[in-house]
Amino acid sequence: MLPVLLLALTACGSNNSSSSSTATSSSPLDAVTITGAVGQKPQIEWKGTLTSTKVESTTITKGTGDTINSGDQVSAQIWIGNGTSKQQAYSTYDQGGAQLLTLNDQLSPVFSDAITGASVGSRIAVTAPASQLVGASGNAQLGIQATDPLLVVIDLISKPAPPLTGPQGKAQPSPSWAPKVVGKGKTVTGLDFKNTPKPDGKLRSAVLIQGTGRTVAKGQNITVNYLGEVYGASKPFDESYSKEPASFGIGTGQVIPGWDKTLVGQKVGSRVILAIPPKEGYGKTGQPQAGIKGTDTLYFVVDILGAA
Repeated sequence: MLPVLLLALTACGSNNSSSSSTATSSSPLDAVTITGAVGQKPQIEWKGTLTSTKVESTTITKGTGDTINSGDQVSAQIWIGNGTSKQQAYSTYDQGGAQLLTLNDQLSPVFSDAITGASVGSRIAVTAPASQLVGASGNAQLGIQATDPLLVVIDLISKPAPPLTGPQGKAQPSPSWAPKVVGKGKTVTGLDFKNTPKPDGKLRSAVLIQGTGRTVAKGQNITVNYLGEVYGASKPFDESYSKEPASFGIGTGQVIPGWDKTLVGQKVGSRVILAIPPKEGYGKTGQPQAGIKGTDTLYFVVDILGAA
């Protein structure tokens, strides 16, 4: 569980394999007209009934920027429409801005197949059965049933520099309120709370390694490795070090408040440690599926690997 309430398309994608094909003259796109400039919210006119039995994609506007290859990151604006209701289901234009996508096996193939080989500045339209994007159960939060046909419009905005592989900078003294970071090399495996004082209800942050990269600004997409553990626990409730780094917008409400308030202003390359009381985390309800109660203080180690 990524420690954010993030409508990330990496998270809602299906693990089922899908094949992408170029739209033909009898394309489902015949049912819609898509207008507007790349980087601006698309205007969609529903002219007929959208049907989709497989994943199909077509480039509406061909960009002239860098080519996006497997393993790259790309900043993208994404709009999703429900072909059944003919209504918008999701839009990054309304959710804090462009989404930073990494073209790896964690990204839904609906996106990776459409984006791989495309150029920055392109607008790509994809039609797909909802089950291929959100899974066999649909997505009630988005008002999508598995049987709905979906229209996805992807604007490729920029291709940031590759993220760091770990923190880079000068080590700093650990504060007295912080637990000991356990790990090997660049990989964090846990936190040791022995001799760590009880949480005092305050939001706290400290830099353990001072990076020398650019300063993270509100509204940017950042790439991080992280580990989160409840105070006094014997193991983390979530971490990315054994998987893939996480990418998300910062300072725009895409993450828990404690992250928005502490990560903006940090420098790329830094390792920071955070103590986040309930009101700055998941609130009184906590996150029961992760074993987090509404009274738990959360401690995070976060390595800031990139900002775009």
